[in-house]
Amino acid sequence: MSESAVTGAKPPASRSFFSALQIDTRLLGMIGAFVVLCLVFNVFTGGNFLTPRNIFNLTIQTVSVAIMATGMVFVIVTRHIDLSVGSLLATVAAVMAMVQTQVLPAVFGLELGHPAIWILAILAGVVVGTLIGAFQGVLIGYLGIPAFIVTLGGLLVWRNAAWFITDGQTIGPLDERFTMIGGIGGTLGETWSWIFAALAVAAALALQFSSRRRKERHGFPVKPVWAEVTLGVIVAGAIAGFIAILNAYEVPARVLRRDFAARGLEVPEGYTAAYGLPYSVLLLIVVAVCMTVVARRTRLGRYIFAAGGNPDAAELSGINTRLLTVKIFAIMGGLCALSAAVASARLGFSTNDIGTLDELRVIAAAVIGGTALSGGIGTIYGAILGALIMQSLQSGMAMVGVDAPLQNIVVGVVLVVAVLVDILYRKRTGD
Repeated sequence: MSESAVTGAKPPASRSFFSALQIDTRLLGMIGAFVVLCLVFNVFTGGNFLTPRNIFNLTIQTVSVAIMATGMVFVIVTRHIDLSVGSLLATVAAVMAMVQTQVLPAVFGLELGHPAIWILAILAGVVVGTLIGAFQGVLIGYLGIPAFIVTLGGLLVWRNAAWFITDGQTIGPLDERFTMIGGIGGTLGETWSWIFAALAVAAALALQFSSRRRKERHGFPVKPVWAEVTLGVIVAGAIAGFIAILNAYEVPARVLRRDFAARGLEVPEGYTAAYGLPYSVLLLIVVAVCMTVVARRTRLGRYIFAAGGNPDAAELSGINTRLLTVKIFAIMGGLCALSAAVASARLGFSTNDIGTLDELRVIAAAVIGGTALSGGIGTIYGAILGALIMQSLQSGMAMVGVDAPLQNIVVGVVLVVAVLVDILYRKRTGD
């Protein structure tokens, strides 16, 4: 029986409001911390941190780590760790670069600019990344080698394998269509961004309505109607606001003049254009939706969280935890390939140091996002928010003029504090 029931006192209005909305309190805390962080940096940068241009750049800088962080959630939930993701990214980036510049032109006669090059390059990268991830999963799941040791070895092996693939050279320039998924060079534009926003809002509201109908049909408790409406308004407002900010970043006049001149035209008087939603962010959204569906709506997702919560009970119940481990690391490898495509496309080249220390950023993003190192608990949206917080912290300190060594110190302290807060929260809630 609750304290309010015993004493006859009503719970605070704020508690009643948030309990009716059924919003995760940890998520609210993370959003609150992110908002405070942005406001503080905005003050110290003289209002430059929250400009549309900086927010646009912040989103495309977050994508590579955020994509891998969604896979790291599955890895950590099952009580493993993957220290090789940064090095694996470098290997796959090298493979994709060599496919574009060496293999396809020499073997198939497809020169840079051919419409099939970017598709074949990404496909080759995903296949290689998935196979490497599955190989590491076999070593962990079937041979019983601890994931820490296997992926620590992978950190050394794959980084240097990338060096041998490229012969230690920077490979590029890469195909123009391929580089469009890197950020500012490939966006939906203002009109298509608003169309995407409308479709996203419609899909979110439809899912919310469908979930409520399903709960009512099976006799489960549902939120009050006003709470459902409030959540719908919040979600729709967040989507529309995000797109509005991206559309507020206009293409510079010199870029417009260059683009029009390439077509033999002049920029019309008073003409402006906005960048809109980058393709890389669109890719992250697709990955996040797919990973969330896997986590919440599929047998694989249920097995992952069951194995992480109690591995022994999961195995006794008939779950093939060894094969499950292979699948998880294969997914992680495939996501590393997508991140490699985004990272190398943003640079326009494949370099030897690409992805350096990304393994630490990815793990930190997942942990800050609420994934428990003890296993069994984690969310996809939390990991993405954790990646955004990490990137905001680093970008803000860089804009303020904080030296790189001090930036790393601050990030390390934040990671430790985040884990401590998570431990204290779980002790208080009994999770």
